[in-house]
Amino acid sequence: MLLTALLACLAIGVVAGFLAGLLGVGGGLVIVPALLAMFHLVGIGDAHAQHLALGTSLATIVVTSISSLRAHHARGAVRWPLWRAITPGIVLGTFGGAQLAGIMSGPTLQWLFVVFAYTVATQMLAGRQPAAHRQLPGRATTSAWGAGIGVLSSWVGIGGGSLSVPFMTWHNVPVKEAIGTSAAIGLPIAAAGAIGYIVSGWGVAGLPEGSVGFIYLPALVGIALASFPLAKLGAAAAHRLPVPMLKRMFAGLLIVLATRMAWQLVSG
Repeated sequence: MLLTALLACLAIGVVAGFLAGLLGVGGGLVIVPALLAMFHLVGIGDAHAQHLALGTSLATIVVTSISSLRAHHARGAVRWPLWRAITPGIVLGTFGGAQLAGIMSGPTLQWLFVVFAYTVATQMLAGRQPAAHRQLPGRATTSAWGAGIGVLSSWVGIGGGSLSVPFMTWHNVPVKEAIGTSAAIGLPIAAAGAIGYIVSGWGVAGLPEGSVGFIYLPALVGIALASFPLAKLGAAAAHRLPVPMLKRMFAGLLIVLATRMAWQLVSG
């Protein structure tokens, strides 16, 4: 059973790492439902499964984002001044959101994930981006946007790309730079979220062996081993592959995953 779980986590890491590098979004949106399925496979109870999936997802994104941001930085696609402006809000929002998530029920967090996944899928299928008709705001406003991105990212276990990329393109940042900067923003989101879920889950009864707070270490290791090299390949592929077509395919996958989770919630 442990071997099956490890192989499953390696497969999750392959898909999530490549998507994170390729699209600047998607890693956590795949990891969270995949982890829920893996937890059921190895007999981890439902009481804290969603919290564990969110915390573990954010912890794995620490690894993915390092690989992805290095690849995008090598291509000059990261706007570091923007990263420095948005990061304080990102850190505060993500850490605070993880503390709030710790007192929210699993079904509530799952419904938030379902709604968010459908929203992202709809936007990808429509192929619309916010009209780029304004410049980036000042540091304080940018940081405030970062706080909002961080809170929502912590509740759905993502690196924030599906929120930060539209924010940047709305403010006249070229798409490839928005994706590259989003990959860099994923690091403080993931780090603050992972620490937040460790704190909010510390001392909670009934967590499986191998957990540190709401992070399940065996899954973290398996996913990280595969996601690190694949994120680099995905970032390289982003400059060569037809990303709009791949986004539509990914949107279809999101709809399937969100529908499955919603059906399980409704059917009990």
